[in-house]
Amino acid sequence: MATLKEIALEAGVSLSTVSRVLNDDPTISVKNETRHKILEVAEQLQYKSTRKRRNSQEEALNILAVYNYSHESELHDPYYLSIRYGIESQCKKLNITLNESYGFDPESDTGACSGVLLVGCAPDTLLQQLKERFHYVVCIDSARFEGQVDCVYTDLARISRQAVDLFINEGYSKLGFIGGSDAVDVVDKREEAFLDYGQAKGVVSPRDVYRGEFSSSSGYKLAQEMVKKSLPEAVFVASDSIAIGVLRALHECQIKVPDDVALISVNDIPTARFTFPPLSTFRIHSEVMGIQGVNLLSEQIREERDIPLTLTIPARLKSRGTTR
Repeated sequence: MATLKEIALEAGVSLSTVSRVLNDDPTISVKNETRHKILEVAEQLQYKSTRKRRNSQEEALNILAVYNYSHESELHDPYYLSIRYGIESQCKKLNITLNESYGFDPESDTGACSGVLLVGCAPDTLLQQLKERFHYVVCIDSARFEGQVDCVYTDLARISRQAVDLFINEGYSKLGFIGGSDAVDVVDKREEAFLDYGQAKGVVSPRDVYRGEFSSSSGYKLAQEMVKKSLPEAVFVASDSIAIGVLRALHECQIKVPDDVALISVNDIPTARFTFPPLSTFRIHSEVMGIQGVNLLSEQIREERDIPLTLTIPARLKSRGTTR
């Protein structure tokens, strides 16, 4: 698509003259010959004015949301469902046509989609495929491609470091971690930061770090394994869904929470306050991430912005019954 500068050079006039003519400025006074020359060059270079581009996009803004996890994952972890709800509700509010896909097939027909939302942790190859197909991309719930495309996420590494500090301040000196992974050979930010920071503080050992899936059943199995080997004084759990399984395993082993072991998790899903005891958890505004992802993508398309932005959604600890 041509730029105003290219049209000005071709027509032999100033940049401001081109801009005012193509945007139908009623105050400009130019010769008909000059006006016709500018319009002729603009047509040859297939230029569309900002106003026409915006009107066209506003009439038919169409986007694709690629969820880089299985549909079943939403059944195990409401966190993902909340992100999708935020995306769908904001698209409805802004009258944006939304197409959704679990995973991405490079050979699929994406129709007239103007941009894409990539939700969840993804490999470099997937981002490259999306960038080849779409000019506008926003990553939600991942900072992996920060600086390359727009990103909306909560700083999970910061949450992990906060959890370590909270436990240390409570006098705990042996901390453990139970988490999951979104993809094969990809270490979750919570686990990575917890281990690195905890080791630096002298309160975490790699043998007390356990990784499975983001599900209650996985948390149940990992907690049983942890109890058999060596139970830490306090455990940071990567998600509430995992923590629900952890609590059940600890209860069956007659381990009292928080008297025998303290517990902090992440997400603050609706059921977190109804567990026994109620979960102390960092509240992540996952629905807001979905909403703001749509807003960023819409603004990218309408304003033709190429500079990538990053939006970090804060989290706050909800102290309940699994901590003292």
